[in-house]
Amino acid sequence: MTKGLVRFQQSHHLHFVTFSCYRRQPYLQSEESKRIFEHSLEETRRSYRFDVIGYVVMPEHVHLLVTEPERTILATALKALKQSVARRLIAGREHFWQPRYYDFNVWSSAKRTEKLKYIHRNPVARGLVERPEDWPWSSYRRYVSGEEGVIEIASWWTRRKKEPTQANPA
Repeated sequence: MTKGLVRFQQSHHLHFVTFSCYRRQPYLQSEESKRIFEHSLEETRRSYRFDVIGYVVMPEHVHLLVTEPERTILATALKALKQSVARRLIAGREHFWQPRYYDFNVWSSAKRTEKLKYIHRNPVARGLVERPEDWPWSSYRRYVSGEEGVIEIASWWTRRKKEPTQANPA
């Protein structure tokens, strides 16, 4: 365990999480590797029962904004996610991911908005695209248009879709 590292899990708050490929190598560069990551994230989300508020898959790292899992602590769910992706993509590499991850507890709605904007603007800031909507491997399009992707995003679109339709009174 790293000296001085404190994680506040089981806090019932959102978590802004970042983890990187081994030595920041662009192992998630290809479209296929990004698709595999998305499918693994959705499988992990369902299995460990947590919500994904936002995400972006970059060539050498990932950002997530998630709730805490119902079934275990966040560290266990992230370990399962990273193992799932690595098993599918390691292809002769000794390591796929850096062993650790960065976790920031999101305590307020203002911080939630800040982190979500950071996630969605990351591909633009890195010069990969001109607009967030041009990067298909993030939750941005879900927020803008309600477009569904591989990963279920917990947003007002999702809540609206799950709410029962009220019958029109006669």
